Amino acid sequence: MTEASKKLRRLGLAAVFVLAASGAAAQLQEFSTGQRNLACGSPAATGDGWPIATPESVGLDGPRLCGIAVRLVATNANVHAVVIVRHGKLVFEQYFPGYDEPWGLGGGQHDFDSATKHDMRSVSKSVISLLVGIAIDRELIKSVDEPVVKFFPDYSAVKSPGWDKITLRHLLTMSSGIKWDENRAWKDPENDEPHLGSEADPYRYVLSKPIAAPPDTVWTYNGGGTDLLGNIIERVTGQSLEAFAREALFAPLGISDWEWMKYRNEHVASAVGLRLRPRDAAKIGQLVLNKGEWAGRRIVSSKWIEQSVTPRFQAVGYFGGLFYYGQHWWMGRTLSGENDVKWIAAMGLGGQRLFIVPELDLVVMTTSGLYGSGRQGHAALDILANFIIPHVRDRNEAR
Repeated sequence: MTEASKKLRRLGLAAVFVLAASGAAAQLQEFSTGQRNLACGSPAATGDGWPIATPESVGLDGPRLCGIAVRLVATNANVHAVVIVRHGKLVFEQYFPGYDEPWGLGGGQHDFDSATKHDMRSVSKSVISLLVGIAIDRELIKSVDEPVVKFFPDYSAVKSPGWDKITLRHLLTMSSGIKWDENRAWKDPENDEPHLGSEADPYRYVLSKPIAAPPDTVWTYNGGGTDLLGNIIERVTGQSLEAFAREALFAPLGISDWEWMKYRNEHVASAVGLRLRPRDAAKIGQLVLNKGEWAGRRIVSSKWIEQSVTPRFQAVGYFGGLFYYGQHWWMGRTLSGENDVKWIAAMGLGGQRLFIVPELDLVVMTTSGLYGSGRQGHAALDILANFIIPHVRDRNEAR
C-alpha cells in the first residue's frame, strides 16, 4: 500500500461510503493510482526559491491534509491545484485533472502538475495593485490621489463629465462611480466587460462611460478601471505591462514561467489575463504576508501593502460571499469552531483563490474550473475551515 493510500485510509470507511454514494470512487482510484510513488501532497523541490518542509515541521496536520483529495473528489469540486505555505515554507502541493477553460481555448479536460500554468483570471487585479504600488514607490506616480485623466490627455475630447474628480484610488477601490455593469450574462450587450476585448480602443470605451454616482460613495466591481491602471503603468514606465511586471515583480520573486494574455484587440488584459503556476502565485501571497518582502529583499513598500489590505468598502454579491474590499484585494474571515480567523485574498473567476492568513503565517492557493458555478471558491474556504485552521498546533506562536 502506498503512503498516500495509507493516509487516505486513516480517514475511515465513512469517507469511502461518501465517495461511493457520489459516484466518485472511480475518480479517487484513478487519482490514487497516479500518486503511486508519491507521498501525499509532498512538494517538488524545483529550485524555484521555495524552501520545502513537511506539514508537521510547521505545525500542520499532514494526515489531515491528505484528506483534502477525498473531499475534493467526493464533492466534484473540480479543483486543479492546492498549494499550502506556512512559516515561509512550501509544505503541501497537490494537483488534479479536471475541466478547464484556458485563455483563448474552448472548454475541456486537462491534466495539471507543478509545471502547469493556470489562468488566474481576476487574481490579475491584485497583481496590478502591486505594480501600481511599485510605480508609486519609484516616484513614477506621485500618489493614488492623482486624477486619472492626467494620464490620458489624448482622450480629453471623449471623457464624460465628472471624470476630472476620479483618482487612481477610486479605480483601485472600485468606487469611481462610473456607470459599469459586469453582473450580466456574457452575451448581454449591456455587460460592459466583453467590450474590453471587442472594442478597438477599450480605454476610449471606459473613459467615455458616464458617471452614475459621486466617487467614493458606491462600490461597483469594474475591470475597466483595472485596464486603465494597467495602461497607466505602461505610460509612466515607458514599458509594456509585461516588461515592467517581469523586471519589477516576477524576476525578483524568481517567477520565470508566466504569461499575461491579450484580448483579441491586442490590448493587454490587465484585469484578467495573467497565467501563473499555482506555486508561483503563492509567492505573491507570501510577498503580501511579508509586507512587501521576499527572501529578505524589499519589492514593494510595507506602506503600500498596508493601504492595499485595509478594508474600504463592503463588497456584496461577488465570488459567493460577503467580503470587504481594499485596493484590489479582498478581506474576509473564516469561522472554524471557536476560531474567528481573518484573511486577505485575491480572487478570480472559476475558483482561483489566493488566501493570506497573517494570524497563522499561512498562504493557501487553489485553482479550479467552476466557471459560471455558484460553488466556485467553496472548496478553498472548506480547506481553510476544516483541514487547516482547526488543526494548527502552534497557533499562539504563529507570528
